[in-house]
Amino acid sequence: MQKTINCATFRKMVLVGAKMLENNRAKVDALNVFPVPDGDTGTNMSLTMQSAVKELSAVASNSFPEVCDHVSKGALRGARGNSGVILSQIFRGICSVLHDSKPEVDTKTFAKAMEAGTKVAYNAVSIPKEGTILTVVRMMSEFAVKMAGKYKDFETFLPAVIEEGDRALAQTPELLPVLKKAGVVDSGGVGLMTIMRGFLSALMGDEIVSDVQTEAAAPSSEADFGDNSDIINMDLGEIQFAYCTEFFIINLKKSTTLADIDKLRENLMGIGDSVICIGDLEMVKVHVHTNSPGVALTYALELGELDRPKIENMLEQNRQLKAKREAEKKEQGMLAVCAGEGISEIFKDLFVDRVIEGGQTMNPSASDIATAVQKINADNVFVFPNNKNIVLAAEQAKALVENRTIHVIPTKNVPQGFAAALAFSPEATVEENKANMIHAIDNVKAGQVTHAVRTTNVNGFSIHEGDIIGLDDKKILAKGQSVDETVLKLLDKMKDDSHEVITLYYGEGVDETDASSLAEKVQEAFPDCDVDFHYGGQPVYYYMLSLE
Repeated sequence: MQKTINCATFRKMVLVGAKMLENNRAKVDALNVFPVPDGDTGTNMSLTMQSAVKELSAVASNSFPEVCDHVSKGALRGARGNSGVILSQIFRGICSVLHDSKPEVDTKTFAKAMEAGTKVAYNAVSIPKEGTILTVVRMMSEFAVKMAGKYKDFETFLPAVIEEGDRALAQTPELLPVLKKAGVVDSGGVGLMTIMRGFLSALMGDEIVSDVQTEAAAPSSEADFGDNSDIINMDLGEIQFAYCTEFFIINLKKSTTLADIDKLRENLMGIGDSVICIGDLEMVKVHVHTNSPGVALTYALELGELDRPKIENMLEQNRQLKAKREAEKKEQGMLAVCAGEGISEIFKDLFVDRVIEGGQTMNPSASDIATAVQKINADNVFVFPNNKNIVLAAEQAKALVENRTIHVIPTKNVPQGFAAALAFSPEATVEENKANMIHAIDNVKAGQVTHAVRTTNVNGFSIHEGDIIGLDDKKILAKGQSVDETVLKLLDKMKDDSHEVITLYYGEGVDETDASSLAEKVQEAFPDCDVDFHYGGQPVYYYMLSLE
């Protein structure tokens, strides 16, 4: 009977949980709650877990403090979409308890860790919604705390907790009517339960974890090192290790073993930080920030030959870059998230400093947003998520930036993002711009036209796979047999007397001639409005509509 688990077991549980989720990612993706092709919950959660695994692979020791720090950090940096962000917070809470625990953890301590994960996850969401992954983790943790005294060994404790999680998952359609109408359970909850089953497999020894694939698992012989742009915004006083030392080890000695590579990683961690030591007996890639680059090279020569060594003085680089950037820095900048070449160009025409790709089918992570913000040379950066599923990740990015203040303007669609960018004035104060932007997005109505990917009954419509449907940010408002017909029906539902301008943004696969023809039809149907159309190039949606 296994009454306790140690850190090595917890590490294995994380690895197998991530692998099992990746193996079932497509199944989780398929659980769309609306008949719109935006099923990416499994992908978002899997990328979040893989980021945690990537961080975990850099930890040589099996101590709870180090492992938990890296798992928590990796999950946060890779968090994508609401489901990924919530999952990262669940792990953050779990790791906060295990971090300070004894070397051996019993079921009561693990139950407390799950309870902490639930609390942190709920706190991460401004308005928690039941019937989601939150409900599943809450019911599991409540059960775990209540029953840990009864189930004192993990072989009986974890299966019982999973069984309770399955019961919670089965209840999600009753708590969230949209799930019931679509005939599915919550996809985030399915993803979480998949991870929990991976935990159990690791605990029972049913899974081999040596072949878990991560971004760091297979370096390419053609791979190039990064440009160290991450040091640009560092405070000189915070640089502890001056030399960025990078190289490959090739033609490894016949006597070299995988254990020797692990030992090299451990030695490098003793002389610096930001250690990357990955590869196999064919080639090893090494990166370390250290004050003793010669020592790092000497360690490596014990394993094989050096290839492409590079040593850079980060202190001097930082001095030069900071001097240049300080001379060019401005007070305010803008960042937009969008999909589509045309949409991106419009944002740039509106003087948005940087655009990153993201939207309905691929949400950028908190780390992606934070990295993009760091590259904008401004003290304050306004972020336009342009999708309700990206707002939470944008908020999480605030904790990942240095020397910047992020102001998230909660734009739920691209037209709102355009309105916010138009409201920006470099002469206005930060607070004035923020107020003007929020006011501007309140005056915009937006709609999208796409096709249904499943047959269902929702929002009073009997939807068949392939139907053309029109939506606002909340629900389906129109359906038709043709795109033009559906656009006109959707506009008729959305337009009120205050609207004076209608703009159509046509997506990939839509011909400019067809868009022009539709714009003429819209003008004829709504003669009291000015009608315009632009190339958006966005995926998923034939048209995005803006009414102002």
